[in-house]
Amino acid sequence: MTLILGLLLVFGLVFGGFMLSGGKMDIVLHALPFEGMMIIGAALGAFVIANGFHVIKGSAAGILKVMKGPKWKGQDYTDLLNLMFELTRLYKTRGIIALDGHIEQPESSEIFSRYPKIMADHFAVDLIRDSFRMLSMQFEDKYATEDVITRKIKKHHHESLESANAIQQVADGLPAIGIVAAVLGVIKTMSSIDQPPEILGSMIGGALVGTFLGVFLAYCMVQPISGRLKQIEDEDGIFYHVIRDVFVAMVSDHPPSICVEIGRGNIPTRMQPDFYAVEALQKELPAA
Repeated sequence: MTLILGLLLVFGLVFGGFMLSGGKMDIVLHALPFEGMMIIGAALGAFVIANGFHVIKGSAAGILKVMKGPKWKGQDYTDLLNLMFELTRLYKTRGIIALDGHIEQPESSEIFSRYPKIMADHFAVDLIRDSFRMLSMQFEDKYATEDVITRKIKKHHHESLESANAIQQVADGLPAIGIVAAVLGVIKTMSSIDQPPEILGSMIGGALVGTFLGVFLAYCMVQPISGRLKQIEDEDGIFYHVIRDVFVAMVSDHPPSICVEIGRGNIPTRMQPDFYAVEALQKELPAA
């Protein structure tokens, strides 16, 4: 929604201000298809050259993500706290053996099945599973555990930012690509130097559309999309930090309610559930 609103503001105010100041859109509209084909074509070609197929595919998905916004909402964080509470409580009351079926086959686990959106996120599920697997292998040092989980989260976050970085590279190159298109327009104009001034003026104006379009696309569209995508990836990444914090608290031998409270404290404020609401939901969960 913010993407559409932003584009409406950009196009409305930029071109509206141009026309209100006396600018004529006919030269821009005449040159736009040709300049646009050169600039967008060169940018897409350079993008394909510079990136692997998985980054190209991820960038397309990233643009859709910018349109939809962050994946994790307030309810999802509440569900995560409930999931981690159930797993932590089961471990504290019945030991690691009781968790074996849930960890090795989460798709058939009655605990995981209560949280389908979390189940659909493979990294979140794998992070929980791998953490409990370490515990089952007597890897119980809280500092080493935190370090291992943090490394996994950093790796995932680095990979998730590949698309945002690739889109940013396009934004960085667009102004120069616009100059290339403008120079080609000047070359075309110079080959028609014998034409009347009004025709030459129109041709020079069309050539300058290339410079305008390159800068406009870079700083009013592509760079903001890249920045927003990075912002979304950073925000969604907090979800996995909550998993880490609850698990490390559990390894530190805190009771389940304290583990969940430590995780709750690191949830972004605008999505953070109330302490009493979390406590009430824990009482409603099935017995371990």
